[in-house]
Amino acid sequence: MLKKVVAIFSFACLVIGCANKNTNNANADNQSMDQIEKSNTEMYMLVGTYTSGESKGIYVYKLDTVTGTSKYVSEINVDNPSYLVLDQSEKFVYSVTEDDGIETSAANAFSFDKKDGKLSFINKQLTGGGAPCYISIDANGKHVITANYLGGSLTYFSVNEKGGLEPASEVISFSGKGIDSERQKQSHIHCVQFTPDGKYLFADDLGTDKIHKFNVNETSGKYLSVGTPAAFNIKAGSGPRHLKFHPNNKYAYLITELSGDVISFSYNDGNLSEIQTIKADTLNAKGSGDIGITPNGKFLYASNRLKGDGLAIFSINEADGKLTKIGYQSTGIHPRNFAITPNGKLLLVACRDSDVIQVFKINESTGLLENTEHDITLDMPVCVKFASVQ
Repeated sequence: MLKKVVAIFSFACLVIGCANKNTNNANADNQSMDQIEKSNTEMYMLVGTYTSGESKGIYVYKLDTVTGTSKYVSEINVDNPSYLVLDQSEKFVYSVTEDDGIETSAANAFSFDKKDGKLSFINKQLTGGGAPCYISIDANGKHVITANYLGGSLTYFSVNEKGGLEPASEVISFSGKGIDSERQKQSHIHCVQFTPDGKYLFADDLGTDKIHKFNVNETSGKYLSVGTPAAFNIKAGSGPRHLKFHPNNKYAYLITELSGDVISFSYNDGNLSEIQTIKADTLNAKGSGDIGITPNGKFLYASNRLKGDGLAIFSINEADGKLTKIGYQSTGIHPRNFAITPNGKLLLVACRDSDVIQVFKINESTGLLENTEHDITLDMPVCVKFASVQ
């Protein structure tokens, strides 16, 4: 009898032990799945600011690209990093220092450690042109270009093996003016953008209503040489600001600051051919800011400032590149820049004068936006970029 009791007790313990083990394994599996899902949705977010107030430079956050929640990670001091770019490896970050003076306007290089989400300063070089407001890097990570707004110029730098910037290779200056007597007294380069094929560089000139074209020479001669044609003319008084390429690389879209238009182009081997002009700013505020396209190529957004602050929303006909306006989303004050997460689920707006980054969910069917209310409070945010966490 005793042996029977012991046998039953032993069997019961074995069953309970196996059940506990299975439960523990299930919990471990659930935790593992949670970690996998989190790693798949979480990204670093880097924010450039103006530093005339409380902000100190560039701020790093972790952002859940599904829910829109975020947490602060780190920051680094740098003057007026109003625009940022990461190289393709995401090991290096480059920013402008947007100051009016020739002696203070600069490009800055940082290394980015993803283990702790911290930036480390490498070096800086003067741009030789005032108020650099945009910065780009080529696909090979070998050349950095700045657009110098007050300088009416662009500057290009070579990148060394450690990610640092060599002294400026050349400053290319432009001359001329436009018909707007207040805003177009001189050339104002506002954006420098490599073409998707990497063969050309376009420079948007708000002051002279042109998109300048340069050939990119990787192997011989000067890195940038004047293209053919040397420039594409935009309607007088438009004020070209930012240019973005469609994910299919067949189309390009330009936001004009003064006329508040979005101009659609077909793109083919360095040539732009206008398809359509459509109004983004219907209030004639002369303050259109940024432009962005969802990764699936279905929707385009354009920000407007000074009156009716917000985003004009357009659908894209991928067959011909034409836009149809489908909505408007009000935002905080002065939406200078916005960014769409690589998964296409969120759009984050840096509202400079509201001291906030607003987080919107993108309706993947309609393109319309829903405020998540997960605002990030930060003094004078003006540029948002993303990087993977691994």
